[in-house]
Amino acid sequence: MNKRESLGIYLSLFLIIAVVAGFSGCAGTQVQNKESLLAEAGFHTRTPSTQEQWSMYNQMTPYKLERNTFKGKALYTYADKQKGVVYIGGDKAYQRYKQLAAQQWIAQNELEASYSHYLAKMDRVWSVNYD
Repeated sequence: MNKRESLGIYLSLFLIIAVVAGFSGCAGTQVQNKESLLAEAGFHTRTPSTQEQWSMYNQMTPYKLERNTFKGKALYTYADKQKGVVYIGGDKAYQRYKQLAAQQWIAQNELEASYSHYLAKMDRVWSVNYD
């Protein structure tokens, strides 16, 4: 095997490892991403300050977007227990959040498809018969 073939194999392996690490992400990255989308969609953060707010906050499921009703209107909440805050938004913010999440999902799938196509091309270019 010559240096060019070796370089191609090492480059392909490096790219595979980098992409897999990026795609797998950790739970913290997923939480951070969701919170960024919530903020971009128009959700506001609030820190519980009264006894009643703390009581409600402690009953919330952490890191889960929940639908509630307040004075006859939909209210969506998301508790970040590590930061001690709640993201709060109404129907408009929730619809925008769903739109942003769908756009992100489509972009991620396009990136994965593009990378799969790239890997197939690299296989064809750098394949060597090792028999």
